[in-house]
Amino acid sequence: MAFSDVEMAYLRSQPIARLATVDGYGQPDVVPVSFEVDDDSNIWVGGVGAEVTRTRKFRNIGSGGAKVSLVVDDLVSMDPFVARALRVYGLAHPPVERVGMVGPGVYSCITPTVSWSWNLAGEPAGEQWYPANRTVHNA
Repeated sequence: MAFSDVEMAYLRSQPIARLATVDGYGQPDVVPVSFEVDDDSNIWVGGVGAEVTRTRKFRNIGSGGAKVSLVVDDLVSMDPFVARALRVYGLAHPPVERVGMVGPGVYSCITPTVSWSWNLAGEPAGEQWYPANRTVHNA
């Protein structure tokens, strides 16, 4: 299964995500990243220049830490409180050269395995927290 049309529209409307990777010693690391999602629901992260391959995220992916987590969220309003988000568990592939969201560079493809989204319609939380929509992706 892939992201729904509403989830794809939300992902494509947001410029920044938080990517979590884990190093060979089990130390988690989270970093803000620009990203893009392709028509096959793959998520691409990376950047311009050879130095991007020396970033912690790419070192962690390269050392066998293929399992990653990515969160895209925003706060629509404080009064009433309206937050939206989409969380992805996935598998990161070794970086490749391609033209991406910030130009020609080095990017890693993340294949989603499971995702959760909530409140993409932008409704206030009210007395109940937002229900999550869970999707298992074909990896």
